[in-house]
Amino acid sequence: MSNKRERKPARDDLSFTKELSPLHLIELDACTQCGECLKYCPVQDVTGNPLISPPEKIRVFREFIKATEGLKARLFGPGAIDRRLLEDFSKALYECTTCGACGQHCAVGIFTQRLWPMLRKEMVRRGLGPIGPQAELPKVIADTGNPYNKPAEERFAPWFPEHVKVSERADIAYYAGCTGAYEATPMVKGDAVVLGAIGEPFTMLPPAEEVCCGFPLFITGQHDMLEDLTRRLVESYKARGVRTLLCSCPCCVNIMSRDWPVFYGKELPFKIRHITQFVEDAMKSGKLRIRKELRERLIYHDPCYLSRGVGIMEEPRAILRGIPGAELLEFDRNRLKSRCCGAGGAARKVFHDNAIAMGRLTIDEAVDKGADRLILSCPACYAKVNEAMQGYDRQIRITDIMELLGDLVEKQGL
Repeated sequence: MSNKRERKPARDDLSFTKELSPLHLIELDACTQCGECLKYCPVQDVTGNPLISPPEKIRVFREFIKATEGLKARLFGPGAIDRRLLEDFSKALYECTTCGACGQHCAVGIFTQRLWPMLRKEMVRRGLGPIGPQAELPKVIADTGNPYNKPAEERFAPWFPEHVKVSERADIAYYAGCTGAYEATPMVKGDAVVLGAIGEPFTMLPPAEEVCCGFPLFITGQHDMLEDLTRRLVESYKARGVRTLLCSCPCCVNIMSRDWPVFYGKELPFKIRHITQFVEDAMKSGKLRIRKELRERLIYHDPCYLSRGVGIMEEPRAILRGIPGAELLEFDRNRLKSRCCGAGGAARKVFHDNAIAMGRLTIDEAVDKGADRLILSCPACYAKVNEAMQGYDRQIRITDIMELLGDLVEKQGL
């Protein structure tokens, strides 16, 4: 007699395509299983496991659809899908960093950076996701306003510079974001210092009102709170007369520009801009001048949700080239083809070893190219790559782009 516990089949009364758009279905069908994307997948780089690769995930999901909604299923009823298969698929889906590199190199143009989160949403609907601590996000955000379960009163303290003035109302608002405020404070401090140096009035919400933008919930497929979070934030900025909302976190900028209008139900009453776009304009107009030389070789890492997500790539480079004496180096894979640092897609919350290994690949190349500093522009990258540096035999100075600029501005006394 077998000692193996018999697994119950998963519920098959729910369509696997309910949460997917016609475009998503076309994309799933379009995959040719060519495997080209495996050359660029960061998870493949550190695991080498083709069973959790982009084409395999698409193949398996197509099998789920076929079993429950294909011709045979329509004629004779849906077939049972073993629970273990569904659990293995869900794990593979959540091990992905959703960096979008597979889609960028896809021969048929599948926009995977948007497809994977929607497949995750389907698995959440079926009770098969998210995994690990990701499942706690809705309650934690509801209780504290951030995914780190930190007190709201600590959101801007102690990093916000005392000499920077924040207006009650202004055309421009600055959103610090949760990861920057709690996990990458040198980055958001740099944002504030540079905004103060530019001198245009800007406003911020009080710490209890600047709640999570919703991206951690979106990317893990937990969408129930997104409409409420979006409306709360949009209405709060609208009440302060905001016409431009600035943010330095690529994930925040991504959901704000792509998804907030959907959850808000109409066009936003203000523009969304990444802080590098605003700062580059200020440098061009002469509102921000950097006179102090920095004779260093800088290598800039493109965040996945800034480059492939919203197409912002040249503005950070223009800022770095505007620093006298600085030399800008490039990774072999840059701009739209950049390598994921390992922090994306909420995977770092569960697959820590993967994230550290990916971060060290970035460190290795920066060191090999002879850079003096690795310049980042994402709080998740900043936190995780710094963590990857701990105890590693290869070392390089890591600095956020606004942290770097803020130091130069402070030294000038501007």
